[in-house]
Amino acid sequence: MSENVRAFLVDAFADEPCAGNPAGVVPDADGLSDDQMRAVASELGASETAFVQESETADRRVRYFSPTTEVDLCGHATIASHARLFESDRIEEGMHTLETNVGTLDIEVTESGVWMTQNPPEVRQVALDTERVARTLGVPESSLVADLPLAVSSTGLPFLVVGIEFLSDLGDADPDFDALAALCEDVDAEGVYAFTFDTLSGDADVHGRAFCPLLGIDEDPVTGTASGATAAYLDHIGAFRGGGESPAATDVSVENSGFPEELVFEQGHFLDRPGRVRATVDGTTVRVGGTATTALDGTLRVPEAESDEILEA
Repeated sequence: MSENVRAFLVDAFADEPCAGNPAGVVPDADGLSDDQMRAVASELGASETAFVQESETADRRVRYFSPTTEVDLCGHATIASHARLFESDRIEEGMHTLETNVGTLDIEVTESGVWMTQNPPEVRQVALDTERVARTLGVPESSLVADLPLAVSSTGLPFLVVGIEFLSDLGDADPDFDALAALCEDVDAEGVYAFTFDTLSGDADVHGRAFCPLLGIDEDPVTGTASGATAAYLDHIGAFRGGGESPAATDVSVENSGFPEELVFEQGHFLDRPGRVRATVDGTTVRVGGTATTALDGTLRVPEAESDEILEA
């Protein structure tokens, strides 16, 4: 006999519905099999769905599924799930621990948003033909910023980070997703995060686009894990030195000599899903944060385990 589960679509990194990045949230997922979670994620259709379960080692466990596969970590679904739990009075403000496939993470819930402490950053530069990278992204090779090295950065999920000179080039990007998937496999990355310091909003530091075909997502609207990884990358290469020094001619750093106290990433505008991610880097501690709002509240009938039955809303 099939069972019903309460399910939500929650727009992360947004202050209003139908913006930011939608995540599925199933607050009571204990007892669901992998196949059932994958089926629910496919039915909800969000890039990732967070399945909240009990944990023996942390306050709770979350498993993340795209419509096609399990994902080890997802920033926007973490923000969305905790915002939903807080909104429904399931959890209180303060610090929480979260068990994930990549370890136990610290989550801070506040009235103004949710902050997620990611894994200690790992940044490694990679030797790639810039013509191949540009062709794969569908941008002119001249648009790649020569002073920004190509690198794979991870705070739980590895992304190939690519600097683009102008927002217009980033907006015109037309990736070859088969070639992009091959590129990611070659450098052991789950996706590509292309970014520019040329932003739409004056109070934003970075504008990014995330392409993740290996996860079954051609383009993710607003990406917490990629923002954290890119913040770690920018800190690693010393991009914010102050005084107008290349590669980032900026004076936003603390006392013009270090990393900004907080970076604001804007993303999703080219998908009509604008959102903002806040990120901080303090040594090996990388945090990403933002707001979220519930857009859909409903009940799904879950097929029996091992069943091919189609879900009904």
